[in-house]
Amino acid sequence: MDHLTSGQHSQPSNASSFQWLSFAYQGLTEIPYDTILTQTDTLEVLDLSYNLLEEYPSLNSLNLEKLSTLILDCNNYTSHIKFPYMPSVTALFINKNKINNLHMFVEEIRQKFPNIKILSMMNNEAAPSFVNGGSLTQYKDYRQYVISQIPGLEILDDTEVLEKERAQARKTYQLQQSSHSSRTRKDMKHVFL
Repeated sequence: MDHLTSGQHSQPSNASSFQWLSFAYQGLTEIPYDTILTQTDTLEVLDLSYNLLEEYPSLNSLNLEKLSTLILDCNNYTSHIKFPYMPSVTALFINKNKINNLHMFVEEIRQKFPNIKILSMMNNEAAPSFVNGGSLTQYKDYRQYVISQIPGLEILDDTEVLEKERAQARKTYQLQQSSHSSRTRKDMKHVFL
């Protein structure tokens, strides 16, 4: 490890300080568990961006009780990434990786980060936008799907989630879930006849 940035970042006035650790721009191919795990009780922000990290070895060895922000931008993570259960994480930045299966990825996020408020996954194939060749329709559908699956989300990518957008997402994906479950019941009925 060539360079490690860590420290305490102070907030103005009476707000408390937070502990952060950055391994950004290190060319890492493995997560530096030994260093990270020495701060399990205090670490709030972990930045592993701009490295060469992949799914394996996984992040499952991390048990960071106070971690609120995880930054994984510009690595080689795919939709198959597995996270540990991290209820303290409220912000995940995983921009510019290799995520291409939205359903699989969002399900992992929904299950492992129950209190997530901010999710940014721009510049991934699964997050279509004008930047990566997606159409406006694809972008809106992407947003609606993610918002419908992660109801507590307040910011998706660089845009606040509006209540009217949340209502539309519930309406759109509730209909799809209903039609899917009706079709499944019909298929199952046919199997048992």
